Amino acid sequence: MLVDESWYEELDLGKIEDVQTVSGGDINLAFRVIADTGEYFLKVQPDNNESFFDHEVESLNLINSVANAPKVIRSGTFRDNSYLILNYIHFGTGSQYDLGQLVAKMHQRHSLRFGLGHDVLNASNPKINTWRANWGDFYIQQRLNVLINEVQKKGLWNGQRDKMMRRFEEKLMEYYQVHPIIPSLMHGDLWNGNVGFEQNRQPILFDPDVFFGNREMDIAMTLLFGGFGKEFYQGYQELYPLDKDWQKRVSWYQTYYLLAHLNLFGETYGADFDNILKQSVEN
Repeated sequence: MLVDESWYEELDLGKIEDVQTVSGGDINLAFRVIADTGEYFLKVQPDNNESFFDHEVESLNLINSVANAPKVIRSGTFRDNSYLILNYIHFGTGSQYDLGQLVAKMHQRHSLRFGLGHDVLNASNPKINTWRANWGDFYIQQRLNVLINEVQKKGLWNGQRDKMMRRFEEKLMEYYQVHPIIPSLMHGDLWNGNVGFEQNRQPILFDPDVFFGNREMDIAMTLLFGGFGKEFYQGYQELYPLDKDWQKRVSWYQTYYLLAHLNLFGETYGADFDNILKQSVEN
């Protein structure tokens, strides 16, 4: 699909000088739009309407209320294509310490309950975001069990996994009955491909999937695939220290992310998932 001159009036970005195809992930088509008013990042989802981007718009706006993410210009529908316009980011380098502090600032935005008030069902890993008062209830019922159901449909679940998961969930319920958590604004997919630095060295967060949850879940994701230096955790801890023994609970949340990868990519991630689930039961 081409974004040609027929799009220019719809985009309403002034005089458009050039539109270039850029990499934008597996899900959307992506373009750099150069206009006399500035440079913009355009995402397009064919055969859909603007509601496709509603959650991303909400996520970016929530993060920008306390931290730094691409700015939403506008979203809409044109010729059965949904689109989202963001400001274009020119990348530079920056400090991992500053990045840690940025994530801590995001986590310092709180809510009275866990969730978001509406579900995200147009994703490969669906999210149920009904508001709940207890983190254990939310994490088990609206994250783990939702994905277990998806994995079962694909024939990737078995008796041993089920037995271990039930033991893990019992442990979670017992722990969070007596260790209440303050809900934090979560990025939701905080791996090193979704963070960066602008040319002025300011850290920035990309492609969020927000909800209000336990911030240890975001931190566990940063430790799953690497790419975050020790200065990141120093910056984070100085601004918003994690609860005692948080390292022991890292596997509790990596279990979710590896279950998500099992759902997306199949048994390639089966052994990793089994290992982290075993750690979660034993830790």
